[in-house]
Amino acid sequence: MTEQEKTQNPRSRRENRRREQPVENEYTEKIIFVNRVSKTVKGGRHFGFSVLVCVGDQKGKVGIAIGKAKAVPDAVRKGFDRAKKVMIQVPLNKDTVAHPYVGKFGSSQVIIKPAAPGTGVIAGGAVRAIFEALGVKDVLSKRIGSKNPVNLAKATMNALCDMRGVDAVAKQRGITPSQVIKG
Repeated sequence: MTEQEKTQNPRSRRENRRREQPVENEYTEKIIFVNRVSKTVKGGRHFGFSVLVCVGDQKGKVGIAIGKAKAVPDAVRKGFDRAKKVMIQVPLNKDTVAHPYVGKFGSSQVIIKPAAPGTGVIAGGAVRAIFEALGVKDVLSKRIGSKNPVNLAKATMNALCDMRGVDAVAKQRGITPSQVIKG
């Protein structure tokens, strides 16, 4: 031990050790929508919260879930825990989706199209949050029908579940992936 380390008290050495080990969260967590609900009972109203959240690793994995609790932080924690359990792997083509697709859930529809590099994420609300958590940099989307955030998020996830990668299409057609990309 050097002279300086001997004079430092043990507490500051422990604090330095803690600072040296940064804890990185491997997932991007986003809160999409918070809904306050109430139940009227004899004594008054009882409030609860439902929170729609999405979790992604920005490398092609994403999941959404709803957490419900009497307090917002508890609902958020429950939502994130559930979303991590139901994550799906989405085939990406560079920084965009592999092909155009229409996702449907209830009366909501989401049209998703790949975009040229530099376009950005052209989407709103729930759809944008999901694409940012997914790691998509360039995509075009359009909402048709209901704008309910829960239905939009589920329609987007339905579209992403049905996406097929270049390798899967090539294997199904019996050709090489380069032939699929050419046309």
